[in-house]
Amino acid sequence: MSDDYSVEEKYKIWMRHRYRACVKQLLDLLTHECEEVQEQALHTLMNFVQTEGRKPLVQCDLSDPSIFPSELLNLLVKHLLQVEKDASSPISCFLEYLKYADVRYFTMACIANIIPRVMQKAKGAVLPVYQQNIFSLLSSIHMPTGQNELRNFLVKQKMKSAEHKSAKLQEHKRIFEHVWLVFLKYKLPIALYKKVLMMLHEAVLPHMNNPTFMLDFFTAAYNIGGAISLLALNGLFYLIHQHNLEYPDFYKKLYNLLEHSVLHVKYRARFFHLLDLFLSSSHLPAYLVAAFSKRLSRLALAAPPQALLLVIPLVCNLIRRHPSCGILLHQPCEVPDLSADPYLMDEEDPAKCRAMESSLWELQTLQRHYHPDVAKAAAVINRALSDQETNLSMLFDLSVPQLFEKEPNKRARSVPLEFEPAKGLVCQNDLISQHWALE
Repeated sequence: MSDDYSVEEKYKIWMRHRYRACVKQLLDLLTHECEEVQEQALHTLMNFVQTEGRKPLVQCDLSDPSIFPSELLNLLVKHLLQVEKDASSPISCFLEYLKYADVRYFTMACIANIIPRVMQKAKGAVLPVYQQNIFSLLSSIHMPTGQNELRNFLVKQKMKSAEHKSAKLQEHKRIFEHVWLVFLKYKLPIALYKKVLMMLHEAVLPHMNNPTFMLDFFTAAYNIGGAISLLALNGLFYLIHQHNLEYPDFYKKLYNLLEHSVLHVKYRARFFHLLDLFLSSSHLPAYLVAAFSKRLSRLALAAPPQALLLVIPLVCNLIRRHPSCGILLHQPCEVPDLSADPYLMDEEDPAKCRAMESSLWELQTLQRHYHPDVAKAAAVINRALSDQETNLSMLFDLSVPQLFEKEPNKRARSVPLEFEPAKGLVCQNDLISQHWALE
């Protein structure tokens, strides 16, 4: 060390080196196999962040209102977001500090900066563990809804808090939107896609300055197919309903999502809830509503009972909303085989499927279903439909165990023991049966 420094300066430099070495050791302990060690290391580092905020290591410009030890926090966040190791334990411990506005703001800024560097090194490859760590952190950030909520800070600044970027709601929204756009820019694992789509419409889109920036992401997810397409409807519906977004061929693509698998997937309730919303407008053309009604009825022929108890009332509600589609119930239902039905099940365009030329003979067929509740629900078409729509909210989450629980509580009027009632003790052709007939 140069002799130009005084003893006090030399001591300060030495202490600074020791402090940095201590910080490095604590950062390495964030990946320790013992969770208690990870927790203590993280709390210690956050105490350092708070102390550096009060007493900066370097001389800062007092005119700068954004004095915050962001460098130390950046190192901490980088070590939390492990590329190959699940960091759910230290991340869950770090979440308690996100209640502070300054920690939340600079954490989002750090994540937005480091994601491109890591993903570019991967050259477009999916990093499941790393992206899951990022999602665990981002999904736990609860954005303030008003300026008055930005009052809690980890580092108490000497200047007025209103001058800090972390104290401005608009700055929070800006960085929040930016970090999510950066995160969703890269390809996600299928499992993570589902988790993201389930929470975007409620926890992310309402806090963005311009949610329409998410259209490309939702469009790409919608085109993947399967359950991901179903979940993408949440975000698309939010953009269409809240921001008047026009999505080309939306109903055509929605029509093509109606496949046999949709009646069995885990997210069936969510899908049919949105389907009911999309088809609730009275301004939809009759051919479109008829196409959805016919396709749902055709799919119902191979659906489980819990799905049928939802599909049948939904089809009846569609006809109630659009009386012109009542022709589907009044046209002759005698179809000797599927080839005689003019409806084209494989046609992707609902305008060309010829649903209006057909009838809902499928519902009449379901009147002979083995489950009595299904047969009863399908028999409603035998009489004029009432104007009152069926409330579907209680049917969305109907499950097989619930159907079994309902059966013992029913009071049966008659118990059929045979298909044909017995008229004698033995066969009718027997001579004895003529003398032992049951009266």
